[in-house]
Amino acid sequence: MTDIDPRPSVIEERLRRVKRIIAVTGWKGGIGKSVTASTLALLLAKRGCRTGLFDLDFAGASDHLILGAKGLFPKEEKGLEPPVHEGVKFMSVVFFSENKAVPLRGANVSDAIIELLAITQWGELDYLVLDMPPGINDAALDVMRFARKAEVLAVTTPSVLAHDVLARSMELYRKLNVPVLGVIENMSDGASAPGAAAVIKKDPGLEAALGRPAALLKTAFAKGLARALPALGL
Repeated sequence: MTDIDPRPSVIEERLRRVKRIIAVTGWKGGIGKSVTASTLALLLAKRGCRTGLFDLDFAGASDHLILGAKGLFPKEEKGLEPPVHEGVKFMSVVFFSENKAVPLRGANVSDAIIELLAITQWGELDYLVLDMPPGINDAALDVMRFARKAEVLAVTTPSVLAHDVLARSMELYRKLNVPVLGVIENMSDGASAPGAAAVIKKDPGLEAALGRPAALLKTAFAKGLARALPALGL
């Protein structure tokens, strides 16, 4: 007799009191996916929304660096309760990797993500922002399968290659009936991606603000993202 994995029903219960799940995703490295996810969570929290941020990028978890979140670890209480940083409930794979590369392959990455989704206690949230695994692979598809309320927010750049990958990936999400909030074009040179909800110009001051949330929220990048929120329905 085949054992039935109880985790899907557990994940459903864990996410039951989360009103909206925003899956920030991208398909090329260095496009600003993690900065977008982290800044979005800070902006929503600053607005007074109960907000969570979940860094699920096993290959390159970096939200903790962007937020300047040091010395944090979830509390064990019938699962794991994320620590609160800058008004954001924050969970990251880096809590368990000691800030080292995680030597997991394919199915093991998916299994680890499913396990984290199952053991994390979010409680009541208005928004849960997911910093997604890059690309559309088993790990990313598993997140969308188990976080069934998720809405995709895609991040791209002006690169012709990035636009091409974006178009193919968005078509796949449409075939999977995954709701797409919109597209953020980061580091824009003026020629926006087709259907972009927001165009954010390259911000030379962004790098110096990383690790300092108050400074990050004052950057041109954060202000550009904030202006885009109404168009995204946020």
